[in-house]
Amino acid sequence: MIVAIIDYGSGNLRSAAKAFERAINEAGLGLSVRVTNDPGAVGEASHIVLPGVGAFGDCKRGLEAVSGMAEVLRRAVIEEARPFLGICVGMQLMASVGREHGDHKGFGWIPGEVVPIAPDDGALKIPHMGWNELTPTGDHPLLKGIESGAHAYFVHSYQLVPEDPAHLLAGADYGGPVTAMVGRDNMAGTQFHPEKSQVTGLKLITNFLNWKP
Repeated sequence: MIVAIIDYGSGNLRSAAKAFERAINEAGLGLSVRVTNDPGAVGEASHIVLPGVGAFGDCKRGLEAVSGMAEVLRRAVIEEARPFLGICVGMQLMASVGREHGDHKGFGWIPGEVVPIAPDDGALKIPHMGWNELTPTGDHPLLKGIESGAHAYFVHSYQLVPEDPAHLLAGADYGGPVTAMVGRDNMAGTQFHPEKSQVTGLKLITNFLNWKP
């Protein structure tokens, strides 16, 4: 079985691949990691990971520029219910709309909008960059063994605000509440970077690889 990390010109692909390979090796899982821009490989994968770094609109255009990728991704995730993990802007693309440098249509998988972070404390810098504590909002298989207060690494200026509070899996505080993780059904997304989040990130990746939604 293959974990496909989608290469569409946006994301820290080497770092993500190394983190997934480490999790597979340490857990003794019979999986392999493939960084790919081939829709056929994504269509055959048992697990799908969509990273993303940069502006929402640029990432969406980059994905759509890979012929057949958006269609295969929708079929594999929505119709065939394969486990899906979006990271950073890869998570934000799951929203209905991103409002970074204009309005850009998202996948609509997690109804909601991607809006600027607006800390109550004017001394807090944007982007929100560095380690922050996670606050899970309930039980979810990807958060198994990750306690409230566990640290994760963030780099972002925007956040996904879901319409349905049930789709918020974890938050953080940065001069007010900040979305850290969303999900529903076979889909999950992290605003933080699990590949940079050391123990917390490795645990979440392992949970994702063992997830059978």
